[in-house]
Amino acid sequence: MDEREWLTERFEEHRTRLQAVAYRMLGSVSEAEDAVQDAWLRLGRADTGDVRNLGAWLTTVVARVCLNVLRSRERRREDPLGVRMPDPIVGHEDGTGPEGEAVLADSVGLALLVVLETLTPAERLAFVLHDMFAVPFEEIATMIDRSPAAARQLASRARRRVRGQAPVPDPDLALQRDVVDAFFAAARDGDFGALVAVLDPGVVLRSDGGAARAQHTVVITGARTVAERALTFGRLFPLARPALVNGAAGVVVAAHGRPLSVMAFTVTGGRILAIDVLSDPERLDRLDLAVPGS
Repeated sequence: MDEREWLTERFEEHRTRLQAVAYRMLGSVSEAEDAVQDAWLRLGRADTGDVRNLGAWLTTVVARVCLNVLRSRERRREDPLGVRMPDPIVGHEDGTGPEGEAVLADSVGLALLVVLETLTPAERLAFVLHDMFAVPFEEIATMIDRSPAAARQLASRARRRVRGQAPVPDPDLALQRDVVDAFFAAARDGDFGALVAVLDPGVVLRSDGGAARAQHTVVITGARTVAERALTFGRLFPLARPALVNGAAGVVVAAHGRPLSVMAFTVTGGRILAIDVLSDPERLDRLDLAVPGS
């Protein structure tokens, strides 16, 4: 086996983890793939003779690529109104879905990714690498040109925000599905009281602006307000098909085999705490969704 073949095999051993790191950093499947590909190209050009831990070296490369992407986003201010909806990972409820993507969604709900979008690039890197992938603060510090103590502080600040804004969903997927089904049944029936009952009083509905995403970002809070919104769009809900969205109960709303939106739900304590909706047709097309039940 020559050196190129050896490097290829070693890289493939780490690819899944690198993709998971990049997806959590960027909230974008395509950009995560680009970041991992960039790491592969850099590996081919680098002198790795003295590298003792190739996995750690590759993680550092991917993290720095992602950090540059996040900083570029921040400079461009792509979404001045505050919410950039991450790419969902959509699969069927039997556990099948896009090959190789199930691991990306493991333990990272869409609501959590939305909160990560509110962090600074350095906070996001410190939190993702340390809290999700157990990277030591000494290594994180070198990526952001800070001291280990400063890196620890960044992660701590991010952790407090995540805990306050990204509730942990109920682990029972069947219970999640029952609650989501009850939400859609009430919306289809026009039962306002039943809708309010299934929603947490502090529920948050977050949505991209669809085709007008650059001009309009929606954030709605409160059970009664969200219920009113659900009744407004109740005519579309018979088109909803059950799906796993980032490992949790969700739906794909589709007509004639074409997805109209993806809806992710965070169910905690038997009530819906968050609803996250992606309906931009261009982004839905890029996700190449297989419509459940089609």
